[in-house]
Amino acid sequence: MPALPTSTAAVLHGPKDLRLEPRPLWAPEPGQCQLEVKSTGLCGSDLHYYLAGRNGDFAIRSPLVLGHESSGVITALGAGVASQYPHLRVGVRVAIECGIPCRSLNSDGSARTAKDVCKHCSNSRYNLCKNLRFCSSAKTFPHRDGMLQQKINHEAWCLHPIPDSVSYSQAALAEPLSVLLHASRRAGICPASSYPSLGSSSLSTTSTTSPSSSAAGKKVLVFGVGAIGLIACALAQELGAERVCAVDINNDRLAFAARENFTTSEGNSTYCLPLPPKITSMESNPKEPENIRRAKENAANALAVLDEPDGFDIIFECTGAESCVLMSVFCTTLGARIALVGMGSPILSSFPISAAATREVDLIGSFRYADTYNEAVELLSGSNLLTSSCKGGHTNGVQAVQNAGFSQKLSKLVTHRYPLNQAKEAFELLARGRDDHGGMVLKVMIES
Repeated sequence: MPALPTSTAAVLHGPKDLRLEPRPLWAPEPGQCQLEVKSTGLCGSDLHYYLAGRNGDFAIRSPLVLGHESSGVITALGAGVASQYPHLRVGVRVAIECGIPCRSLNSDGSARTAKDVCKHCSNSRYNLCKNLRFCSSAKTFPHRDGMLQQKINHEAWCLHPIPDSVSYSQAALAEPLSVLLHASRRAGICPASSYPSLGSSSLSTTSTTSPSSSAAGKKVLVFGVGAIGLIACALAQELGAERVCAVDINNDRLAFAARENFTTSEGNSTYCLPLPPKITSMESNPKEPENIRRAKENAANALAVLDEPDGFDIIFECTGAESCVLMSVFCTTLGARIALVGMGSPILSSFPISAAATREVDLIGSFRYADTYNEAVELLSGSNLLTSSCKGGHTNGVQAVQNAGFSQKLSKLVTHRYPLNQAKEAFELLARGRDDHGGMVLKVMIES
């Protein structure tokens, strides 16, 4: 019997223990495609796993392949794919969606009875599916491997064709862009998807947000200008926000955001948050915790610098840091919305609940994404999302380029590229935050 072909993978065995290993390459199962992975972006969760062997509460319990911001090319089709997904063929270039929900199907592929239907998948919120398995995440066990490998088998319905005008590295950005498309829908400034929902095997239409959601006339503030925060800024502008500003503790990143027009060009659009001083017992105030007092003070200073005395309509909190979450409440105008995008402090020592309640500030959780990839590919290929949504036309993400500005702006986030056999060096660079020449590190891509 001939030996199975193998695929090289970067496998994490523990903190900083990343090894290149051969993995057997099986033929794709029915409903799957085999892919050659071309580009994978490293994100913050990948870095947490690499440095600590865990991401928050999720610790690796067996060797795990990281990577979930990926694109590739189809090299083989499993049984049934050609007839069920005629747009997927060998040689088609795709963006890869890495969350695999249950879709209200049994393990044998049959539909569940009405009483067992997954309410989240059937309501176009499959990101909340209790049985969802996410590539490169240790949340479920056995873990589902991620994309830092040469070839992989993956569900056909999670593959989204990309046009020739979109590079593999741009297509890999569809994943973090999806995070912000979902958060923007949750915050009420982005139209709902007009595509059939991927969370349902019956392909029902999505309905999680009102198609009339609009960013027009809204002033948006983004906390944190790493890759996710910068995408939040770019998308808010693309959606028609009146003004987009940003807050960070890193002056270089803020300067990049302003220089590359991720923030609004008129007036001061960035604020560098000073690092907090050490707190002594003399500074404590039983009537107002020190972190709340400091959040108020920092918010007042930021609003003064940004010349927005009445605050912002929409805030994307992309750091997860307690100081920024608290500060965001005091940076809002009346009736504003705060989208909690960053995954950081699991518990806050105190929170200005009265200020949030009396000002009718909505705190909105946002976790990963659902039904965003088609719009992400459209944006990366140059389509105007608002125009596309109004038309309601389905193009499978391969329409002609109309406006390449947004895609070109996002491409500037990719600052460094490495081959798979240097994945460990890529993670070390991401951890340092600067390269050997002092250059800023934003998005690192592993490419083949």
